[in-house]
Amino acid sequence: MGFFDSEIVQQEAKQLFEDYQSLIQLGSHYGKFDREGKKIFIEKMEAMMDRYRIFMKRFELSDDFMAQMTVEQLNTQLGQFGITPTQMFDQMNLTLERMKSELEKQT
Repeated sequence: MGFFDSEIVQQEAKQLFEDYQSLIQLGSHYGKFDREGKKIFIEKMEAMMDRYRIFMKRFELSDDFMAQMTVEQLNTQLGQFGITPTQMFDQMNLTLERMKSELEKQT
């Protein structure tokens, strides 16, 4: 069975995408959140990034051709912006750390 034939993989991909879309939509109102709301949003984004990182690691570790092609496509797409997947995750984590730092200053 191929990597993408797995119902578990398909469900996780679907859930990850839906959760990400919801958080991005919610994040557009971040400036209106109270301190606790901002804290929860940051925690949800960190959890999302962890899930995404694990999901991508599954692709990298798979010997399935389509999984490897997906990794290559991501590398190519990010490469057009001059970054690697690791740099993308590092940048996202840095952004979340800055958000937490700003939140702590508001106390």
